[in-house]
Amino acid sequence: MPPKPQEKKRCRWAGSDPLYVAYHDLEWGVPVRRDRKLFEMLTLEGAQAGLSWITILKKRSHYRKVFCGFDAAKVTRFDRRKIERLLEDSGIVRNRAKVESTVQNAGIFLDIREEFGTFGRFCWEFVGGEPRVNRWRSLKSVPAETAESKALSKELKRRGMRFVGPTICYAFMQSIGMVNDHTVDCFRHAELGGRQGR
Repeated sequence: MPPKPQEKKRCRWAGSDPLYVAYHDLEWGVPVRRDRKLFEMLTLEGAQAGLSWITILKKRSHYRKVFCGFDAAKVTRFDRRKIERLLEDSGIVRNRAKVESTVQNAGIFLDIREEFGTFGRFCWEFVGGEPRVNRWRSLKSVPAETAESKALSKELKRRGMRFVGPTICYAFMQSIGMVNDHTVDCFRHAELGGRQGR
């Protein structure tokens, strides 16, 4: 018989919160190439800066609502009035720089998509188009940034994006499966080994 969910070995950061466990088991590290999802994760990773990821997960459904399902073409049209309303909305992180950067980043996101065909094609070039499968034995071994995340950060910043430092970019890369950073004792490490994107 397959093991019960509570018997599965997970990355230690997953903890026991059902929302966090579901994110770990179903999303984190799964290769994603769909542009709307990529814009969502890049935005949420930037919003998380200085906060815990569980805080962002709890607000994610509201983020999707107020940021038009992360349709970058709609977000880029947000005006000053819309931004001021968002800054009064407790369902998101009410940080002016983060909200304004989301609108600014949306326009740059669209520019990159036009240049490369998809934003996903642009991002995945930084790992040669395929997930990097790491073999970390403990959480302590997982880096906060890598040469690839520094390169991605540098290019996004050059194009004018904000809240895309090397650490944020590496968290983004982990979340969308550009790298498989599940520890080797985690059941998801093997399941995600070399899996293609969706």
